[in-house]
Amino acid sequence: MPQETKTSETQQSLAERSLQGLVATREDQAALADALEKAFDYRGDVTLTLRGGRVVTGYIFDRRRGSGLADSVVRLVPADSDEKLTVRFGDIERVEFTGRDMAHGKSFETWVQRFTQKRLSGERASIESETF
Repeated sequence: MPQETKTSETQQSLAERSLQGLVATREDQAALADALEKAFDYRGDVTLTLRGGRVVTGYIFDRRRGSGLADSVVRLVPADSDEKLTVRFGDIERVEFTGRDMAHGKSFETWVQRFTQKRLSGERASIESETF
């Protein structure tokens, strides 16, 4: 009798899991710097809590790494404006991945698998982008 196997969350690679919900704080500066690096590749909004309590939610489109937190910055477009903000890593108390990662699960390999499955089953398969 075949044994049913399931992949546990601990076995999933980081690439397969969404970062949505991840939180990093200044208490662990290495984790904060790592989260800000991941936020650059994240295709959703992040929420930054800054020194003094200001909270900014938006899309990080650029980051510049210096030798430490004090001379590194992220640039983001806030969710509520088109203004581009520059925020020093050293001013960030907390990073939270709050928005849905629009690219999660949409790798080229996944697209090719779906395209091939549709073609093999006789469905119409197109190279046009999906509509949302």
